[in-house]
Amino acid sequence: MQTSILGPKSDHTQATIEPQRLKDKKVKELVAENRRLVEVPYTATLAHTLNALVANQVVAVPVAAPPGHWIGAGGSMILESDKHTGVVRKHYIGMVTMLDILSHIAGDKPDGGGGVEELDNMEQRMSVPVSSVIGHCLESLSLWTLNPTTSILDCMEVFSKGIHRALVPLDSNMENLAGVELVESASTYRMLTQMDLIKFLKGLEPELKHVFNRTVHDLSVLVEPVFGVTNHTKVIDAIKSMRAGALNAVPIVESTNPATEDHTQLVNGKGRKVIGTFSATDLRGCPVSQLQSFLPGSVMDFTKGLLSVSANMAGSSPRELVTCYCESRLGEVANKLVANRVHRVWVVDRNGLLEGLVSLTDIIRVIRSSLLE
Repeated sequence: MQTSILGPKSDHTQATIEPQRLKDKKVKELVAENRRLVEVPYTATLAHTLNALVANQVVAVPVAAPPGHWIGAGGSMILESDKHTGVVRKHYIGMVTMLDILSHIAGDKPDGGGGVEELDNMEQRMSVPVSSVIGHCLESLSLWTLNPTTSILDCMEVFSKGIHRALVPLDSNMENLAGVELVESASTYRMLTQMDLIKFLKGLEPELKHVFNRTVHDLSVLVEPVFGVTNHTKVIDAIKSMRAGALNAVPIVESTNPATEDHTQLVNGKGRKVIGTFSATDLRGCPVSQLQSFLPGSVMDFTKGLLSVSANMAGSSPRELVTCYCESRLGEVANKLVANRVHRVWVVDRNGLLEGLVSLTDIIRVIRSSLLE
């Protein structure tokens, strides 16, 4: 595993065009109110890790191990040390996501190996240590830190490259550096996510109206093609396909020919009717005891059944299909992302046919580009 260090920062002069609050803000101010880092020890079982995700309403957790015994994700050395003595207490060796756990449950081989017949002993599959599934999915192979003195604009550069989250050290031993670090030691860390950054940028909408008032089409922010699953795809096959494509969520589209179409593979959703979303995040709400029974069923049965039950138990409504149009303003799209706590919005035409998607990464990228013009 190898973590790449991002390239040199832009040398554009931003003093006259960058909103004052963006110029003055540092990463440490964005995480000041964030709660203490949620993590799990390397010895935690998958069942315990899943419970931590559910209890804290997060989609990924860093894994901590004793120092000196592990090579971190990408060869990184992200350490927690005693604030007073400087003695290293733990080493963060990777990040485990919901998709890592689901991929393990659904079978260890993304090419179709494993299957429902291997799921007879769910308790046994959930009893393995979390350290054994690090790296099942692409996102777990990278573990990033952002120095607390990094500017918001430089933070935007990092997240515009598709990095979803980064650890921010407090009381850092490297306070004089900014940007992404390969070696870091601090007494405490906080997690900063793309969603945190988008929420902050939404608070600056009056100052960023030059970009928020433009449409998805004008900004060329729409991403295509978009691969999805059909309404006849089984949950277990959807998970395998998502793992193979390094996707955390896919649109559910109407099958063009239920009898002949291959429902075990991802399909190009362009021009198809979008009827739902299948997300690893949504499976987080499924009790471990029920996961086994849902894996052989269709994605539509899952979204209609378990999500409604889980939402009712939580006192909230089931997650709605989140879409926008090419004519939608970027500000409207950002509002939908934040309000629905999703990382992507499906772009459809007036008939509900899929045209593409807009993600948090895309929005951060175009806002940053507008500040550098």
